[in-house]
Amino acid sequence: MPPPADIVKVAIEWPGAFPKLMEIDQKKPLSAIIKEVCEGIQGKSMPQVLTNFWFYLGKSPQNRNDIKNGSILRLTTSPYQTAVQLHERIQSTSMDAKLEALKDLANASRDITFAQEFINLDGISLLTQMVESGTECLLVHKLIVVQDTFIIKHHPSTRERYQKLQKIMKPCFGDLLSFTLTAFVELMDHGIVSWDTFSVAFIKKIASYVNKSAMDTAVLQRSLAILESMVLNSQDLYHKVAQEITIGQLIPHLQGTDQDIQTYTIAVINALFLKAPEEKRQEMAHILAQKQLRSIILSNVIRSPTPINDEMAHQLYVLQVLTFNLLEDRMMTKMDPQDQAQRDIIFELRRIAFDVECEPNNSGSIEKRKSMYTRDYKKLGFINHVNPAVDFTQIPPGMLALDNMLYFARHHQDAYIRIVLENSSREDKHECPFGRSSIELTKMLCEILKVGELRKCGLEKGDPKRLIVAPYFCWNGGLNGICVASENCHDFHPMFFTHDRSFEEFFCICIQLLNKTWKEMRATSEDFNKVMQVVREQIMRALTLKPNSLDQFKSRLQNLSYTEILKIRQSERMNQEDFQSRPILELREKIQPEIMELIKQQRLNRLCEGTCFRKISSRRRQDKFWYCRLSPNHKVLHYGDLEESPQGEVPHDSLQDKLPVADIKAVITGKDCPHMKEKGALKQNKEVLELAFSVLYESDEYLNFIAPDKHEYCVWTDGLNALLGKEMTSDYTKSDMDTLLSMEMKLRLLDLENIQIPEAPPPIPKEPSNYDFVYDCN
Repeated sequence: MPPPADIVKVAIEWPGAFPKLMEIDQKKPLSAIIKEVCEGIQGKSMPQVLTNFWFYLGKSPQNRNDIKNGSILRLTTSPYQTAVQLHERIQSTSMDAKLEALKDLANASRDITFAQEFINLDGISLLTQMVESGTECLLVHKLIVVQDTFIIKHHPSTRERYQKLQKIMKPCFGDLLSFTLTAFVELMDHGIVSWDTFSVAFIKKIASYVNKSAMDTAVLQRSLAILESMVLNSQDLYHKVAQEITIGQLIPHLQGTDQDIQTYTIAVINALFLKAPEEKRQEMAHILAQKQLRSIILSNVIRSPTPINDEMAHQLYVLQVLTFNLLEDRMMTKMDPQDQAQRDIIFELRRIAFDVECEPNNSGSIEKRKSMYTRDYKKLGFINHVNPAVDFTQIPPGMLALDNMLYFARHHQDAYIRIVLENSSREDKHECPFGRSSIELTKMLCEILKVGELRKCGLEKGDPKRLIVAPYFCWNGGLNGICVASENCHDFHPMFFTHDRSFEEFFCICIQLLNKTWKEMRATSEDFNKVMQVVREQIMRALTLKPNSLDQFKSRLQNLSYTEILKIRQSERMNQEDFQSRPILELREKIQPEIMELIKQQRLNRLCEGTCFRKISSRRRQDKFWYCRLSPNHKVLHYGDLEESPQGEVPHDSLQDKLPVADIKAVITGKDCPHMKEKGALKQNKEVLELAFSVLYESDEYLNFIAPDKHEYCVWTDGLNALLGKEMTSDYTKSDMDTLLSMEMKLRLLDLENIQIPEAPPPIPKEPSNYDFVYDCN
């Protein structure tokens, strides 16, 4: 006879005790159930167990119906009790007790429920007071002062013992402060408390830890993280932080070998750069150039023996984007045809190209001089031969194009003169107009590098909530506080860190490429737009190869000649056209379901193997792990917490929690996930947002995931959708489908039916006895 439906068999766990099997009668009131639990656990008072049990049932008696047979109820201290206890413990007069309490607080603060309770007890204010006054080390400080006075006054011979005592206690200072700041960062990470509430004294104290030449690594890392968050989340705090921190004080942290410290340092520089008023950004860029920031990053980070991790690549990309967008002012500045200083730049271009000096005003007639200028301006390739200044009234690229031309003429004079004279000696219809080409090329490079897109995002208004656009240099990428639409936000280019004038040098290489491509295409003036399209393709393909230097970029452009571009286009076109005929399309439709089933089985097999996930938030840090895998019969998801990252698969029996697949209602991804909504700081981290997904089951309960990478994200979302009988729509599935479908179709088109394919390759035939043979093509 089956057991009554209202009787549920569960295991009750308590830390330090063996699990106890109990039966719960769902018809009984909650108080009666709790009384039974109290009687079953020796030495536990009813109020404590009541609070614990209530908490694990979701603080709502109605949630008791969610308990199923085989569930494991783990009784633990409620978040409120834990918060009260830690609030008292961190104020202990015992240094050891205080250190242990702060360590526990740093770990517990990652949980948003605990964080809310601790913040309600005014815990944030307590931590800030401890940092401001230094009371986290008060006991040790008093001990040293007392002993110092006693030693100096009564026992001068024991000074050596005093110095040893200082060495022993110094690490304790770092640990106490480190755990205090870690707890603060974790609590603020949940977005519950506004950053605007902190005092100048607190900011000064945090800044002092960054400004010190010798500081504990953990303290320095947390301090940099706090400063970055302050700057990004409050315009008022930006001004206060900017008064306490200078670029010169941050530079030494980049010259070390700790990549985490380097990453946080660049993140602070980026934050200050991003939040700086528009008029101060150029000034800040000048300071960065004086401090040789680019050279320091190149030698100590990019060319360091330590491989660049994703977070460092992300911050370098941010710096690259911000630097390029300093060109926006010149790009959006029209030339004033009446401004003599601006007109002198055009005269300088003419002088360098034709090696002529400016004629005095009385030399020759006005008409003769005008005719001579018009002739030279035509040779220089301007559209308006009479008044070339008119060519630079178009924005973009505005005066930026003229700046690039002058830089090319002065710093690559031989190449400039060769291009101008070479084209002026050709027929009019075959000449490559240098002036027009430079203007259009500058405009193209600004489009490729997304110069000026920061303004479109509303960044100049300093509102971090507005920063949700894709503004950037690379065709994919992103930065802190500026979430982009693409998947990858680590796409920085090392070559742009190898020169102080990288944009101008980039232009110089590309203008020579344009002239070379023009000759290879034997283009005429009517082909101008076609040439620009080819040049754009050459540049984009070369950038995709991620050259390490400008010379390497130039070398790779040499290999992408117009002939090579034609071959690439032809190959791509042939591959596309091969599969567009009607019989091929019909075969494709027939094979597609088989391939999709194959992909589905692969995804489910991967879910059965399982994956280790991290419990993380928006801060850069190491966290605890948890593991999830699908049962071999595809009916249950097994999951559970781990102390460390596993080596290989984790057995099912070591994963205590279970979720029947039949209970799953839906798979939610991205910003709709509950753990993305509840943590406000995560909303600004596009990378994490795009790796998040949740499983909805039962009465609006969720199992939340953040995949370790995009590949695992696609595998799990595809596999879960397959379990629910829904379509697999990830990019990974599309890629697999294209690859497998193409291979399968090519095999079938070989007409290999009834032909046995050998397992071993055929033997190489013997050489002929002689080579006295020839094939006559006629």
